[in-house]
Amino acid sequence: MRPTADSRSVSDFRPASDIRPVSVDPAGSTLLGLLDLEEIDRDLFRVRQVFDDRYALYGGQVAAQALLAAGRTVAEGRVPHSLHGYYLRLGDASRPTVFRVDRDRDGRSFSARRVVAVQGGKVIFNMSASFQAPEPGVDLTSDPMPPLAAPEGLDEFVLARPISFEARAEPLAAGVDFPIRLWARCTDPLPDDPLVHAVVLTYLSDGLAGLAPYHTAQARSGSSLDHAVWFHRHIRLDEWVLMDHVPRTVAGGRGWYTGTIHARDGRLGASLVQEALFRPPLDHPRRLHGEEEA
Repeated sequence: MRPTADSRSVSDFRPASDIRPVSVDPAGSTLLGLLDLEEIDRDLFRVRQVFDDRYALYGGQVAAQALLAAGRTVAEGRVPHSLHGYYLRLGDASRPTVFRVDRDRDGRSFSARRVVAVQGGKVIFNMSASFQAPEPGVDLTSDPMPPLAAPEGLDEFVLARPISFEARAEPLAAGVDFPIRLWARCTDPLPDDPLVHAVVLTYLSDGLAGLAPYHTAQARSGSSLDHAVWFHRHIRLDEWVLMDHVPRTVAGGRGWYTGTIHARDGRLGASLVQEALFRPPLDHPRRLHGEEEA
């Protein structure tokens, strides 16, 4: 008997034989094309695009695609208000990823979903996400947007990943490799759909983790361990947004930071929390093109 989507085990989710790596340069690919998913069964989705070159899959891509898969199973009009994900294994960009969605609850106002991302029969990422129907209410924010000059007057900052984004930041101080505050916007045209902008925000949000300058002499950044995003308000990611992250503490081989993403008009769009590996350099770490696995 053919198993149903709800009865399948992780070992059933192996790459389909009709998926083949394609010669696509990620830097030249459109973002929505990269993130797009094919529905292959009820609550079961597969990436449409993989690459010839074997390199570590960007964590923001996996999280964004998991959110997109979950979002395709909720009622129209419900948008994500939070997600919590765990990175369990390094993903391989040259292999297809399958996403299985479990519909935990659909209430009058909220929908809860769990998602697992699988490569080669092994779970590489899992996520819980919650969606909410539009609801009126009080709109307050206690903290103002962090200060930063307008993007038009700042230097361009090149982001290796994510793709399809331009960024502007103040000149970096000596010994600092990455800004903790920058402007960013997607260079691809995006539709008005709030789910799409939440997915793109999730994709971008994994790209700003890092250490404070006084930590970098003792440890280096490794793989993301977990990631959480709270979506407070709908903001457009094809317009300038201000990303701010604050490295809080490093202990036990783990670094922890918090962050925010504001629209240019000052509205707080999202809050972020992430934990990542921060370890002294190793002689022989396990890597896929430079990223260490836990």
